[in-house]
Amino acid sequence: MNAATDPPDERSPVNAATDPPDERAAVNDPGLHDPPAGLAAVDGPRRARLPRWSRPGPRPLEPEPGGRLRLSVDATAVPARPVGAGQYTLNLVRALDAREDVVLTVLCRHGDDGRWAMLAPSATLLAAAPQPRPVRLAWEQAALPLVLRRHPVDVHHGPHYTMPELTQVPRVVTVHDLTFFDHPEWHERTKVAVFRRAIRIAARRAAAIVCVSEHTAERLRDRVPPSCPVHVIHHGVDHERFRPDPPGGVAHDEAVLGRYGIRRPFVAFVGTIEPRKAVDQLVRAFDRMAGAHADLRLVLAGTPGWGAQSVDAAIAGARHADRIVRTGYVPDDAVPALFRRAAAVAYPSAEEGFGMPALEALACGAPLVTTRGSVMEDLVGDTALLVPFGDIRALSGALDMLARGDAGLADRRARGHAVATRHTWEACADAHVAVYRSVQRMSGDPDPSDR
Repeated sequence: MNAATDPPDERSPVNAATDPPDERAAVNDPGLHDPPAGLAAVDGPRRARLPRWSRPGPRPLEPEPGGRLRLSVDATAVPARPVGAGQYTLNLVRALDAREDVVLTVLCRHGDDGRWAMLAPSATLLAAAPQPRPVRLAWEQAALPLVLRRHPVDVHHGPHYTMPELTQVPRVVTVHDLTFFDHPEWHERTKVAVFRRAIRIAARRAAAIVCVSEHTAERLRDRVPPSCPVHVIHHGVDHERFRPDPPGGVAHDEAVLGRYGIRRPFVAFVGTIEPRKAVDQLVRAFDRMAGAHADLRLVLAGTPGWGAQSVDAAIAGARHADRIVRTGYVPDDAVPALFRRAAAVAYPSAEEGFGMPALEALACGAPLVTTRGSVMEDLVGDTALLVPFGDIRALSGALDMLARGDAGLADRRARGHAVATRHTWEACADAHVAVYRSVQRMSGDPDPSDR
C-alpha cells in the first residue's frame, strides 16, 4: 500500500490563527514566525520548512517545564498509503502526541504535513525532507543533524531502521525484521544494500533498539549483535476501528463492501502483494477448495508490490479465477469491514516482523488461518488455524474448514478477541517512553522529573 499523495481528509484542518496557543505546538525559535527569505512557515508555527542550504547553529537546551521529554520522530518514510511499519509509525505518533509528558516534534516530507497535523495536533511539524527515497536518505544524513541542532530534543527516534549518524542526540531505532539479511530475495536489490547497512549502523551506534517481536530481537542478536540494549515492544490495535460490532452494524459493512463489488461469503487477504506474503499460494489453495463452495470468493485487498508477478500467474492459471476479486489499495476505514464479514481471513505469510493484520482480524472477531512456526503463531497461538508455510493442501483444508464453520470456531473467535484486546497503542507508547527515558538517563542528561 504505497502512493504519492494523500486523499483529502474530511476532518477540519488545524488552524494556527484560531486555535488556542499550545506551547507544545509552537516552535520556540526567534525569527521562525517571521521567516527570512528561503525559510517558509506553513500554517503558522506548527509546521516549518528548512531549506536545503540552511546551516542552523546550536541552541542551548533549556529544561522543559514540568519534566516533559522532548522527542523527535522521523516520519519521512511513511508513504501516503501506509501498511506495516507505516501504520506503526502513524499510531505511535498519535499515541505519543496525546501524552502530557512528551513534547513531540514530527519530521515529515515536503507537502506531507497536512495529515500529521490531523494525527498529532499538538506536535511541532517540520516538513523538511525531500520526497524521493534516495534523496530523502541522503537528507537524513546531511541535513537532519542540522535540523536537530536548531530544534534540540532529548531523544530522536528513527522508527524505520535508519537514523542520522552524525548527531550527538541520543537515538532510538526500530528494527522490524531481519529479512534483508535472511531473505534478500524478497526485496529489491537496492533496498537490501541500504537497509543492511542501516541495521548495522543502528546496532553499533544507536543508544537503544526497539524490536517489534521476540523473533526479530533473536534474529538481530544472531545476525548483527548490537552494542546497545534491545527492547521488545509489540504493536497495538486501534480498537475504535477494529471491533466485532461497528456503530452502523451489518448495514454499514455491507455498504463498504459494496463499494468494491464484494459479496459474501468470501475469504479475505489484506496486505501488500509481495513474495513473502505467499499470496500466490493462497490463490492455489483457494482454487483447490472453491469447487465445494459455489458462492465463495477470494478477495485480495492490497497494492501490488515488488515481485507480484507470481500472483498474476497463479490467478491466470486458476480454474476459479472469475471468483477472485482484486481490490487494489483499500483505505483504512474499509479494512475492518472486510475482516468482520469474511468467512475466513487468510494470512499465510512466510515471515513478518509482527503480523499486524492477523491481530487486527482477531480484534474484529474474524476466523483466522495463518502460518505455523511464524511470529504470527507466537502472537495469536491456538486462536487461529495454523498451517505449515508452503503447504497448499493444508491451507486449502483450513479454508474449507472455516468456510463450513467447524465446531471450534466460536470458541477460537472469542479467545482471539481476548488476545487482541491486550494490545493497545497506548500501552505501546508507554513502553516506548520508558525506552526514551532510559536512553536519556544513559546519555547523562538527567531525567526531567529530577530537575
